[in-house]
This record gives sequence, structure tokens and C-alpha cells, in this order.
Amino acid sequence: MDNHSSQYEVVIVGGSYAGLSAALALGRSLRKVLIIDDGKPCNRQTPHSHNFLTWDGATPAEIGQAAREQVEKYPTVSWLHERVADIDGADGNFKVITQSGQEFSSKKIIFTTGVRDIIPPIPGMAESWGISVVHCPYCHGYEFRDQPTGLLANGTIAVQFSRMVRNLTDKLTIFTNGPATFSDEDKAALLSFQIELNEKPVSEIVHVNGYINTVRFSDGSEAALNALYARIPFEQHCRIPEQQGCKLDDHGYITTTDMQMTTVPGIYAAGDCTSPFRSVSGAVAAGGRAGAMVNHELVNESFPLPTAKH
Repeated sequence: MDNHSSQYEVVIVGGSYAGLSAALALGRSLRKVLIIDDGKPCNRQTPHSHNFLTWDGATPAEIGQAAREQVEKYPTVSWLHERVADIDGADGNFKVITQSGQEFSSKKIIFTTGVRDIIPPIPGMAESWGISVVHCPYCHGYEFRDQPTGLLANGTIAVQFSRMVRNLTDKLTIFTNGPATFSDEDKAALLSFQIELNEKPVSEIVHVNGYINTVRFSDGSEAALNALYARIPFEQHCRIPEQQGCKLDDHGYITTTDMQMTTVPGIYAAGDCTSPFRSVSGAVAAGGRAGAMVNHELVNESFPLPTAKH
């Protein structure tokens, strides 16, 4: 539904897999829910999604559209194509303000806002991100199995991650984009696994419609590739949880309990903004759990049991 009032029991900020899964649990519990989403998921360039049973190989957009159609069959769930600008108030009485100035009240908030990858300013990398320059061997590795593959990373993460990729192909090169920052012992171990090492500075990702052909270096030389894994930094896609006082962990994820509760009463979070395990299945599971736990909290508030006397 797209017809919405100003008062809700739950506002979900972010309408991708985790947000829709939370809304499904809440809609089936007759909760009045508003999903606010600006339609810019981080995987919008990715041609196929994997490791989600019954949808393996579908596009992210196909999965998301089917999920939204199913969720919107529940009459208490509404959708708003907008961006949240601010949230004020406290548990039981939050005020949500959008960029266009609309205001909504809500008893509870669920953030399913994901993360934003900070793509290095290497020409061609942003255009290839999610297509042939990828982050996850579980999501993409099978399709690039046994093919010439690179890993753009340095330090300990390069050493650790390369072994997982090496399991999928024996044609693997680590591109450190400058001098390697791991030990000679690690270098020797990588060579023993038939993993090559290239320390030249990378100047360009040469591609056709996002599908990589070669990595070009600052000296003009090139290396032919079909896929390039990249371990790059990220930031929270939405800063509002942190502004509200939600604690972030040492890696930059929103801290939650096993029940998806943040450190701020009445605010929950789920999906990529809370976990390094970025997958559709993981987001759906966490979102469903968040929705169920929010409903459980609302039930406890509406139907409190008498306090036991001692």
C-alpha cells in the first residue's frame, strides 16, 4: 500500500531484504508499519544473486520486487519512496522526518539501511563493482571458478582471504597496489599455494559494461583477468542510528543483541548495517527476527502481566 497516515507502530528505515522481511513479520501480526526507502540498494549493479534457496541466480531486483509485492498484500503495511532526514523522540514516541519534510510518529524504529562501500578512485572500478569486481566468493565465486582471478588487497586480510579464493581457482594473483605489507614468510606460503603476487600500483580497471578484461598498472603493463575480488572499506549508509546513540562496534557495524536490539531502547537494526555477512539469506533471517522481536515488545507493552510479588 502507498496510502499512509502520520501515526504508526513501527517505522522501518530501509526497504530491501531485511526491511521487507521485518515488515512481513509485523504485517502478519497486524502491526501498522511504514517502510521508508529511497530505492538505491548497494547491490543494484549485481547481475545475479546466489545462496538464497528458491531464488538462486535471480537478480537482486527480481527478489526485491517479489518480496515487496508479497509484503504489500498485508493492509497494515505501507511504503514511502523517500529518504529519512532525522529521527527525534524516544521509545514509544519517535518522530520520523523525511527529506521532503513529512513527519510520522512511531512507537518503534527498525534500521535496515545497509552500508556504503568506499570504492577507491581507480578508473573502471566503480563501473565494475558487483559485476566482475566483487567482494564475496560465496556470492560470486562459483561463476568465476577456474578463471584468471585477482585479489586487490594488502596486509593480513590479503593473506587470509586469498586462501578462500584459491579454493575456487588455481589462477590467482594478489595485487597489493604498492609494496606488500605482509611478511616474507607469508609471501613464501602464498607462493607454495601457487598464488602469485604483484606489487605494482594499479592505475585502471579495463572493462566492457562492467566485465573486466585487464588490470592496468602505473608503468603501462597489464594483467588479464576475468574477475577481481576487492577488500575495500565501508561506512554506514545512514548516520542517523549513530546520531541517536546506537553504538557501533570496532568494525563500524551497528551493535545489536541476538534479538536485533540496538543499545537505544525502542530501536532495532538488522541486515548489512549490523553484520559483515552480506547475503540475501542473512538479511532476510535477521529482518524476520527483528520484526518478531519488535512485535513481542509491543505485545508486552499492550498486555503487561502483573509483577510477581516476593
